[in-house]
Amino acid sequence: MKDIARKTGLGLATISSYFNGGNVREKNRKKIEAAIEELHYEVNEVARGLKTNATRTVGVVIPELNNVFCAEIITEMEDILRGHGYATIVCDCRTDRKLEQEAVDFLSRKRVDGIINMPVDTEGCHLKKFLKTGKPVVLIDRKIQGAACDSVLVDNEKAAEDAIELFFRNGHRKIGIIGGPEEISTAQERVSGYRKACEKYGIPLEETLICREDYTIQGGVRGLERLVKRNPDMTAVFVTNYEMTMGAVIGLNELGMQVPKELSVIGFDNLQFARACSPKLTIVAQPTVEIAREAAGMMLKRLESGTEDSPSEYCTEKLSTEIIMGRSVLDIRD
Repeated sequence: MKDIARKTGLGLATISSYFNGGNVREKNRKKIEAAIEELHYEVNEVARGLKTNATRTVGVVIPELNNVFCAEIITEMEDILRGHGYATIVCDCRTDRKLEQEAVDFLSRKRVDGIINMPVDTEGCHLKKFLKTGKPVVLIDRKIQGAACDSVLVDNEKAAEDAIELFFRNGHRKIGIIGGPEEISTAQERVSGYRKACEKYGIPLEETLICREDYTIQGGVRGLERLVKRNPDMTAVFVTNYEMTMGAVIGLNELGMQVPKELSVIGFDNLQFARACSPKLTIVAQPTVEIAREAAGMMLKRLESGTEDSPSEYCTEKLSTEIIMGRSVLDIRD
């Protein structure tokens, strides 16, 4: 940096500001970049990290890298963090608590400045040691009660209520739901929203119409087949995540059932898949771009201001979903 300062005639403070993503006048930026090229200068990130105790990296731990919902969020977050000078290390724990713990431990050893996590361990045991370092954690999609960190969530209860209301307005009363694992907060909230909507609209609550699966494609196949077998008079089904929506469509195809003539369907997420289905699926869409922006923004705010705030000041942002209409809900009103 001193060599660049001598070459450009600029102060070390200006050079440092340039390398740390600060505001530098355009004419000075050009001088610095010309000197960097001429001197073949490269930042030694390891040495910088030792001196500043910051590596300008953020760890991301998610359940499934091949999950479209996760992938869309990661892509947007990476762009935002990169624009602020931060690299990301993404770890896929394959919905395994042990692997999730190993991922957090790995990121801790890599001295990441913070972690963004879609948690598998709903008790947050995997984060306790990292949180003690004072470094920030941002949770996405799933909450952990009592965790000293920020979170970005979706209003899952309202999402389910909206889906059931749409069925109700079209005359449906025998409505099934394929929910997720009971231990996952999003799954709990979506089934809770289903129950609330049934009570609100006077729809009979029958436990045979509630099926829980594991947020996988095969889980969707199993759930659909089980609901149809248990409830031959069922007219509609709400599927509560993207992978299970794919599985439910596969199950319907294998059973030879026509949508929506024999069964109306509302799925979850991935507009492109919904458009590829025939007829086009009606889906509940989560705001993946907003989730990513909120999570990245919370992390950047913590990294810039520190984490000395009291737990009462940790922020939880709850975002709304929307229903994107297709042609998979049949109007059966008399």
